[in-house]
Amino acid sequence: MRLRHIELALLLMLVALAVQAQTIRILVQSSPLAGFQYHAGAAVWDEMKVGDALQLAREPDNPHDGNAVRVSWRGQQLGYLPRAENVAVAAEMDRGGRIEARIAKLRKHRNPWQRVLIEVYLVL
Repeated sequence: MRLRHIELALLLMLVALAVQAQTIRILVQSSPLAGFQYHAGAAVWDEMKVGDALQLAREPDNPHDGNAVRVSWRGQQLGYLPRAENVAVAAEMDRGGRIEARIAKLRKHRNPWQRVLIEVYLVL
């Protein structure tokens, strides 16, 4: 019987360690990509896939938007988070928070605002 308690305690410790090691992602933004038509989007369109990781970079000195967050795919700038929706993400990035983004939807559409939907996650 005593051996069973030790086995159970070890199992609970392993489960607790696994839970601690788990990364938690919270969806904080789902939005179209702004400025797609002005950057490398057309050149890389056929290579991009839903689920691909996107890189986000703050541009606090951007002359058009002090909360600008640049969006890139494999080193190619695609555009920006929309100005109307970038304040919270910019603030979290400025605080050093871990933010990730991915392509959620790709759609051939004549309106560039309808071509790429991105999702932005806070990572805990």
